[in-house]
Order: sequence, then C-alpha cells, then structure tokens
Amino acid sequence: MRDARRVVALTGSGISAESGVPTFREAQTGLWARYDPQDLATPEAFARDPRLVWEWYGWRRELVAAAEPNAGHRALVELERRAKAFVLITQNVDGLHQRAGNREVVELHGNIRRTRCSGEGVIVDDHEQGDGPPRCAGCGAYLRPDVVWFGEMLPAEAMRHASRSAQSCDLFLSIGTSSLVYPAAGLAHEALENDATVVEIIPGETTLTAHVAYRVPGAAGEVLPELVTRAFGARAGM
Repeated sequence: MRDARRVVALTGSGISAESGVPTFREAQTGLWARYDPQDLATPEAFARDPRLVWEWYGWRRELVAAAEPNAGHRALVELERRAKAFVLITQNVDGLHQRAGNREVVELHGNIRRTRCSGEGVIVDDHEQGDGPPRCAGCGAYLRPDVVWFGEMLPAEAMRHASRSAQSCDLFLSIGTSSLVYPAAGLAHEALENDATVVEIIPGETTLTAHVAYRVPGAAGEVLPELVTRAFGARAGM
C-alpha cells in the first residue's frame, strides 16, 4: 500500500452495513416486509405504481440519512490523501464516502440521495416535496431516485472510468463486497489480468477469495484503519 503507484478500492454493502445502513434485502422491515425488493427496484414497478416505489425509496433515504461514516470510510479518506494516485469505486448508493471526505468517487449504482427526471434523465436538485412522486418542471414526467434498477445498464462513463482504473492500478482493494454482482465483480479480475496485487477485506470468503494475493478477514472499520496506520504510520483524520 505504501509503495503502490496507483491504488483502486472497490466497496460493497459490507462497509455501509457497519454504519447501520441495512443491505438491500435487510431494508424490508415493518410495512415493507411483505414486498420483494426486486419487485420494487425496476422500471416496470415504477411505471406500474410510481407512488409505491417513491415511498419505498423515501423510507430507504431516511435510513441512509440517519447513518454516519464509520472508521472504514475515514480510513479510505486518509488513504486517498496519502496514496500517490487513488480511485474509489463503490456499489453503494448512500453517499457515505463523500460525506466522509473522499473526493474522487465512482458511483456504479447511482446515489439514493439524488433525484432525476424519468423522462429526460437529468438530475433535479429543486423540487416540491409531496406525498407522492413529484413531477419534472420541464417535461412533466415523474421524478425518480438516481439509482440503477434491475434491468437497467450501469452509467456508461462510470463503468468506463472504473474499468480503466482497475486495468491500470497496481493495488486493488476489494472491500465488503460479495463479488457476485456483475459487472462490478469483474473489476477485480481485470486488475488481476493486468498483474495488480488484489487484496480482499471481508469477514467471510467469496468467489474472489481463491484468486487474491491476500485476504484480510474482518470488518472494514477494523481492518482498514490498521492497514493505513501500518502503511503510513499515522492515524490523522481517522
């Protein structure tokens, strides 16, 4: 880590779970327990019942708003500050990396705190809050969360940036991700194919485990601060 010229970190739901953000399926509690999230997070579900989908995401936004970045997030901020070159790629939609202080964050699945027009695809920062999905002031289409739903393509530029970064790094950190969701799960293999050292940080084993140079079992909030401290000899900002 100390000697790496280009470091890439890929984060998954594990690091957010340590901040109290429930995983996609764990969010199905209370009134939402009777719904399958895969029946809500689709363009078809939004077309069928936009109010239901908007309210579900409103509930999830409340969960995210109540969470705070943890020691793992803060260690990645310190790593970005110390590394010669650093790119953070995340599958999470909660914005906790930016709230912690990371500057260059590639969001593969969008950001639940942003809203965009379902018709024009543009981000809408100012809209009226009502008891259902608001309408775009420009075209009248419903506004929707700026996240990638099942059946949708990942943002092309974000995926290109992530792929280029994985192919050109010499250290790739896979943090808190099951390595099951593609195309994000393929990034570690792109790094491997280009002779990068791949390190996996997660409590259990995954499909990636057999291929990595090092596996550090444990929670990101415990492992990352220790690694950054050992590499750079300081805990500033963590």
